Amino acid sequence: MPRPKTKEQLFKLSRGNYKKLIDLIDSLPVEEQRADFPEGTMNRNISDVLAHLHHWHLMFLDWYYVGMKDEKPEMPASGYSWKSLPDLNKKIWEDYKDMELDDARKLLRESFDEVQKIIQRHTEKELFEKKRYRWTGSTSLGAYLVSATSSHYDWAYKLIKKATKSSPFVT
Repeated sequence: MPRPKTKEQLFKLSRGNYKKLIDLIDSLPVEEQRADFPEGTMNRNISDVLAHLHHWHLMFLDWYYVGMKDEKPEMPASGYSWKSLPDLNKKIWEDYKDMELDDARKLLRESFDEVQKIIQRHTEKELFEKKRYRWTGSTSLGAYLVSATSSHYDWAYKLIKKATKSSPFVT
């Protein structure tokens, strides 16, 4: 499905890609769910990937709540710029690298639900009108939501699929 341009598309694709990701994880044997990926990825296992998604939800939620008070959120995070995303993502990985998979799943589900409430709370115009909110700059709230949800879940799905493709657990 192309990048969402309506509230219905955003809601459907964000929920659909989340479900697709969780279904993929659930389809793997428990041993594979907890196994490390082959060398070459910063996120070393499924727990790392889910914690990464969760943290990006939290960052979005912070931007949203600060921005909706007509204040300027620190984006992407305090001490980081969009050009230093690799450093930020490494910090996120370091912060969560010892988290158990069940805990990462729970946190992701909770933050996912919070982000979904924001999608539901807004009209289509509020979501997709560019420059509507000062904090979103020249883009729309919906563009940020697409990045924090459906696009990010698709990235996670592809990463996990690739990392588990050569697994001895997959039949």
